[in-house]
Amino acid sequence: MKIIVAAHKPYEMPDDPIYQPVYVGSALKTDRPAGYIGDDTGKNMSEMNPYYNELTAMYWAKYNLQDEDIIGLAHYRRYLGSKASHELKDVLTESQIREGLAAHDVLLPKCRNYYIENQRDHYLNAHLNEPYFVLEQVIREDYPEFEPAFQALEKSTKIHLYNMSIMPQALFQDYTDFVFGVLAKVQAKIPYDRYEGQDARVFGFLSERLMDVWIETRQHSYREYPLVTTERTNWLDKGTQFLKRKFLKSDQTKTHF
Repeated sequence: MKIIVAAHKPYEMPDDPIYQPVYVGSALKTDRPAGYIGDDTGKNMSEMNPYYNELTAMYWAKYNLQDEDIIGLAHYRRYLGSKASHELKDVLTESQIREGLAAHDVLLPKCRNYYIENQRDHYLNAHLNEPYFVLEQVIREDYPEFEPAFQALEKSTKIHLYNMSIMPQALFQDYTDFVFGVLAKVQAKIPYDRYEGQDARVFGFLSERLMDVWIETRQHSYREYPLVTTERTNWLDKGTQFLKRKFLKSDQTKTHF
């Protein structure tokens, strides 16, 4: 079992060997923190990290951790936990993960509910629109079996975010085949290398729309867990920015991250 922890800087990590820090974008950097594995070893897409974010760690795991029975992805400041907290001592242990997977196919973070905005509108209000329209086209034309679940997600106010999950190796391979297959087709159709700021992180944002689509299409069962977040969230600011994006349509608003 390995839960890879995507990190772009040195950071406190869980004191448990199942959690493996992966230094994302290593191909673009000159150093690497002690104890971290670079996402530029073996088969990799490390140089695409500015556009794919934590997905370069997931891609690395897909091809370089195939001997592990269970694979997961966490962020340096977000983990699945036994309870919602800001303490690393509350991240899931190996026994808790095995217990969860004994009864369910996939372990996920608790879903986010936006209540007054569906997922299609939320994305279009927060990000460049062109990539999303291309994503819709790719799903419709190249992955038609996933289109009903994608359309259902678009209308839903709920979503599982962060590209975080824990699942058996076979499911991880199927999931990542879908994610990277879709994103490769989108990448070929948009000028992603001309995007700036948060917009450049386009494939990391788009991919968040794919987890629930894959889960629903494949009819996998899942169990949700609260988040352990090592950095406290300013919910007042997040809520204010959410409302600004929805009602003011201002270019000066922040993304939901």
